[in-house]
Amino acid sequence: MFSKACQYGIRSVIYIWKQSLHGNKVGAKEISEHVDAPEAFTAKILQDLVRKKIIGSLKGPTGGFYVGKEHEIYTLKDLVIAIDGDQMFTGCSLGLNQCSESNPCPLHSEIVIVRKQVVQMLTKKSLKQLAEEVESGETVLARFT
Repeated sequence: MFSKACQYGIRSVIYIWKQSLHGNKVGAKEISEHVDAPEAFTAKILQDLVRKKIIGSLKGPTGGFYVGKEHEIYTLKDLVIAIDGDQMFTGCSLGLNQCSESNPCPLHSEIVIVRKQVVQMLTKKSLKQLAEEVESGETVLARFT
């Protein structure tokens, strides 16, 4: 459902939130190791998320990626849009330029229903809430091997 960049970004931001709940900042190497993602690709995604203000970063020996009060408003939908754009929520699923309510493609009416459900799922909880679920053990962020 999500691009690889989006999958890595979601796992990374949840991990950053989990660490920030304890007052910790984390580097790209640590993040990539804990979320099973390539370090260079993860660093690039994270820098883009910093530019878009989804997360913060500080340079220097006590620096790293972090989140705080100002980031509590963000949901998975915000993160998906920041990484992949809003095409999942707005574009024609068949790639047609003229698809609309008045000029629908063959999938339009079904996709509208699915998109509403996806938006609801992606906005139901904040990224912080997802991290809290991982922290409490309700959900997991790592794959079992």
